[in-house]
Amino acid sequence: MYDIKQISRKLDALLKEKGAAVYEHCVSESEKQELNTEKADFNLFRTIFDNGVSVTVIQDGKKGSASGNDLSDEGLEKVVSDALLGAASSVEDEANAIAERQEPEVFQSGCWDADMPRFYDGLKAMMDTMARDYPKVNPMMLIGDHTRYHVYYVNSNGTCFENRNGLYHVGIEMSGSDGEKNTGLDYTGFCTTDLDTPLISQGSMKQHMEATEASLNSVPLPGKFEGTVIFTPDCLGEFMYMLAGNYIMGGVIMNGTSQWLDKVGQQVASEKITVSLKAEDSRIADLQPFTGDGYKAENVTVIDKGVLNCFLLNLYAARKTGRPVTKNTSFAMVIENGDTPLQDMIASVDKGLIVGGFSGGEPGANGEFSGVAKNSFYVENGKIVGAVTETMINGNLEQVFKNVIAVSKEQVCNGGSVLPWMACSGIVISGK
Repeated sequence: MYDIKQISRKLDALLKEKGAAVYEHCVSESEKQELNTEKADFNLFRTIFDNGVSVTVIQDGKKGSASGNDLSDEGLEKVVSDALLGAASSVEDEANAIAERQEPEVFQSGCWDADMPRFYDGLKAMMDTMARDYPKVNPMMLIGDHTRYHVYYVNSNGTCFENRNGLYHVGIEMSGSDGEKNTGLDYTGFCTTDLDTPLISQGSMKQHMEATEASLNSVPLPGKFEGTVIFTPDCLGEFMYMLAGNYIMGGVIMNGTSQWLDKVGQQVASEKITVSLKAEDSRIADLQPFTGDGYKAENVTVIDKGVLNCFLLNLYAARKTGRPVTKNTSFAMVIENGDTPLQDMIASVDKGLIVGGFSGGEPGANGEFSGVAKNSFYVENGKIVGAVTETMINGNLEQVFKNVIAVSKEQVCNGGSVLPWMACSGIVISGK
């Protein structure tokens, strides 16, 4: 492991020596201890080290960036030289800038020291529980790791941030099998600092295993109809990211294609929807305490009871559009829960789907989407009839979040977000 503070001091000296006046740089290192299983047997344990450095220089409004993972003196010299060459050959843009000075701060979270024997026991207990409680689920591959990150950020305005964070990650790929019946592959995962709670009870592990077994009994879904869709937390996260990409993030604000361009302070979604990005939240393990621009991260409420509070703009996009910079772009997202139990939500559906995943192209500029509903179940007269295959859903992103019937009391925390189930009307569902 390197002394990344010393590396940072060397970068400072090199940049000043070469005449750079406006710059920022980041040095990082990580150590990952990884356990792998294949078909329920542990077959690999390894430790992986990684490090990297990135430098950005701005000269006369011209920006150049370079990065690498060679932290030798020669490697640092090359990264600095490449960044300076990039600035010299780029186009002047007055929106290029670095963040104003922030107070220096050291952040530490998570579990820096790994307890791998205990983590192994937790993974083994999860596999044993799967074999006992979900005998029709085949764990194709399980990967568990503890990774610790050390990051050091400096800019020429005097900001100096240091972050140390350690997390356990669990990811599993599985399929269902019962005699001649088989399902496709499914994947789920989470990150955590909690080894006291059984790993199988964290994230959406149990929901995915139950869905995998239930998917063995599929039913045909003939015809085409407009119905209610209940998005699982995993799928809701996918749709929220699509919504942000179409209406809220910097690219669509800068190019003017967002249909919410002039709607800050206005109602854009159901009053049942409140969406925040978190810099501090005890339920989320994977938090980013500062942004890539060099701002100390803040809790940001993007949509408050359906009202759009702000766009998600980094420093460049903010300066380019004359709008406020967002001091959180991490997508450590929380969607507030509602007051409807999930079972009541299902019971209220006359005809529709529970959708666990979505596979489709990027929505159009107008928000129209169309794709395959994955890991999904047909609901009729308030009862789950069975799993469906080859089923399409299409609609409009803005209307999805306006036509919210209910948000569940239950939420799922996967270590990176906290999300409920959400029921929406007016979505076109197409079977064979």
